[in-house]
Amino acid sequence: MGRDKKYGGYKAYQYLEPGRDYREFKLRDAIVKDWWEPVPLSKAEEERFEDVMGKSVVMDLHAHPDISPLDPNQNRDFDREGRNVLAYEALAASGLDCVFDNMMDGSSFINTKNGWDWMSTVHDLGMRLCDIGHQDFLVHCRRAEDIERAHRRGQLAWVAVLESASCIENEVDRLDVLYGLGVRSIGVNYSESNMLGSGLKEHLDGGLTDFGYDALVRMNKLGLLVDVSHTSDATAAEVIELSKDPIIVSHAGARALTPTTRMFPDDVIQSLGERGGVMAIEAAPNLTATAKHPFHSIESYMEHVEYCIDLIGIDHVGCGPDTNYGDHVGLYLTNLENSGKLGLGHYSRPGKGDEKKYLGIDMNVRQLKELKYVRGMENPSECLQNVCRWMIKHGYSDRDIAKVVGGNGLKLVKRVW
Repeated sequence: MGRDKKYGGYKAYQYLEPGRDYREFKLRDAIVKDWWEPVPLSKAEEERFEDVMGKSVVMDLHAHPDISPLDPNQNRDFDREGRNVLAYEALAASGLDCVFDNMMDGSSFINTKNGWDWMSTVHDLGMRLCDIGHQDFLVHCRRAEDIERAHRRGQLAWVAVLESASCIENEVDRLDVLYGLGVRSIGVNYSESNMLGSGLKEHLDGGLTDFGYDALVRMNKLGLLVDVSHTSDATAAEVIELSKDPIIVSHAGARALTPTTRMFPDDVIQSLGERGGVMAIEAAPNLTATAKHPFHSIESYMEHVEYCIDLIGIDHVGCGPDTNYGDHVGLYLTNLENSGKLGLGHYSRPGKGDEKKYLGIDMNVRQLKELKYVRGMENPSECLQNVCRWMIKHGYSDRDIAKVVGGNGLKLVKRVW
């Protein structure tokens, strides 16, 4: 029943009056058809695609499934209001049975200028749960059985995720609170270092801190799925080694294909696979572009997928495209153009390297304007369907496709949760 979703037409916050109960923004269409590029299939392949998607448990292991303002320059004001808008209708047509929603992340700066604070995080989570509590299509996922049940019943299992544990500051018990509020996966940090360990943007790599180890032990005791997508290499390697349970890289790729600290070297990926973890591939603009496919698309994305399959086996690879229902390239452009104006940038540190590079990838304005969108991997409704279509077109078996589009993720959460 995975393809037959029982969506009744609910719109986010429809129980409130826009303009009176909350500030209203003009939002973008959830799916821009001009930017929708399904991988072409023959009639027989189309029938097989529908069959595979219907039978498989399909999981997006890293997404931001909300709708952004039509004007990307309003994103910051929109986020500050603390009421992001889930794209229920688009999700109902996505083919997904489960979505790992990373919500506002560091843009949850309702109470602070730079985000990641405790109260903003709790506000963001509580507001999302309030909205979810008023509808019956999307179910708050707390255990693996919820995903399988959603698949059978034509619903969507929604997993509450935080990309960074920065909001716990130096309080391990806050992890218990987050678990109690329904969070089931959490990142160690988000590119910059925090109390737990070094991030991938830092000048030096200090690895996991002693407090970070204490937090890791607590995460294991609670049954939180640990994510190292934005950590440094040493932090990731230590978390993989020291975690009692297998962990996830929910959205990254192979540094061998895309030479940036945002991707991971082979030894870290191999260690992840050896200890039962899952490597889920990233599709945010330009982040998994490759030398063979420099114009970011489904082809460059699948190059990373196949590289990791060859490296650690198909049982340990999944999809975490990190997409949203907004203008993702426009968001990056706005951030690049406004970073100095908003007082949120860093001073250029002597000896650190070219500050015009974004995590090692040339993310200049000209290149992003030329890209416009990631072809075939632009939003949560398109991504996993196109991965399935691409794998059918390239000769993968139904069994192997099912593993990559969700089976491996489901196996992981069954073990951890």
